[in-house]
Amino acid sequence: MPPLVLTFAASDPTGGAGLQADLLTLAALGCHPLSVVTGITVQDTRGVDSLDAVETSLVERQAAKLLAEMKVSAFKLGVLGSAANARAIAAIVSRHPSVPLVLDPVLASGRGDPLASEELIAVLLADLVPRATLATPNSIEAQRLGGSRALLERGCKYVLVTGTHDATKDVVNVLHDKRGKVREDRWPRLPGSYHGSGCTLASAIAAKLAHGLEIGEAARAAQDFTWRSLSAGFRPAEGQFVPWRK
Repeated sequence: MPPLVLTFAASDPTGGAGLQADLLTLAALGCHPLSVVTGITVQDTRGVDSLDAVETSLVERQAAKLLAEMKVSAFKLGVLGSAANARAIAAIVSRHPSVPLVLDPVLASGRGDPLASEELIAVLLADLVPRATLATPNSIEAQRLGGSRALLERGCKYVLVTGTHDATKDVVNVLHDKRGKVREDRWPRLPGSYHGSGCTLASAIAAKLAHGLEIGEAARAAQDFTWRSLSAGFRPAEGQFVPWRK
């Protein structure tokens, strides 16, 4: 049986990011994806017009039904929709402390459309970061959350800061733990802008952890998968490129 990975995320009707990106990535990497829908977006490949959070009780019921029947090998968290949803999800994952948890703290779309309120960010920091095996902020998100050191001091075991938003020749991704730098990986910067690169990376790490890889190996293998997916990406409209996950 393939490992089961449960993702909590908002939908993306383009299939480039969000819940759909998680499902495609997990399936491509040999996992069976389970999903809890946390929000409904209206968006295209240019940006997000709106995000409507799913009612918290429905988030709880979706997760409870799945977890009562099936044993998951990893959790992946993306856009959670609301502070109330984040609190509920923190309570859910706290009942499964041995399951690796990959937290992708999505604060805005690539265009800059906000996807997390200040209240939600506070809940992320107080309730979810301390339970995370790994957080995967880009450099902008990491700065807004206080930096990798602050996230580690809150209890997150590892932080992978991605350099996709930095003005550098190569994309430099650095994995940290409390002792300092665990590894640094460099990737040729691809031309264009990509929709769902962060979702792909976080889901790929969750898949690799579910397959039993240790954190450094999982981070490296997931980056390789993500870079290959982006390099094979296609542009279905006039907005961002969409990764081809295969």
